[in-house]
Amino acid sequence: MSNVSTTADDILACARTLIIAGGYNGFSYADIADVVGIRKPSIHHHFPSKVDLVRTLVSRYRQEAEDGIAELERNISDPVELLQAYAGYWKACITDASAPFCVCALLAGELPVLPEEIALEVRGHFRALSTWLTSVFERGMQLGSLRLSSSPRVEAEVFIATIHGAMLSARAYGDPQVFGQITNPLLDRVSVRH
Repeated sequence: MSNVSTTADDILACARTLIIAGGYNGFSYADIADVVGIRKPSIHHHFPSKVDLVRTLVSRYRQEAEDGIAELERNISDPVELLQAYAGYWKACITDASAPFCVCALLAGELPVLPEEIALEVRGHFRALSTWLTSVFERGMQLGSLRLSSSPRVEAEVFIATIHGAMLSARAYGDPQVFGQITNPLLDRVSVRH
């Protein structure tokens, strides 16, 4: 890997951490320069504007999420286990603080003030996640392993909202255990095996 891509990756990793800590407007190129140990013109060389930086970050984040979902699908066929694995991923990330909040969920709260290029990426993440979860709920309904009280699409949206709300509550209370206290009952509710 060349130094150029390493520097760009370092900038993106730093921006991700700063966004999770303070949102889109909670950091500047000066903050990144201090953390990464480079000058601001070096950041502009890789990402001419903050919009370019955050759009690239969200695009990569979306790809990571799609890759993670594809990996789940390759390894798990049972819809209940897929939902448990997805929730479990976030529970582990919140517990070990490796990814205490979904970047797109955090940015979704800022949609009214985000540049449109970034807003499109954030909405795209939600659409892709909803499409996948809808398919999981459809499969679970067909197999009789998931108990749905609404359409698969609505159940997918409830699941997304619960996962993201649980992240927010865990952050608000400063207690990673809150995430599981909120998501476990949802998983129990939809699982026929409960």
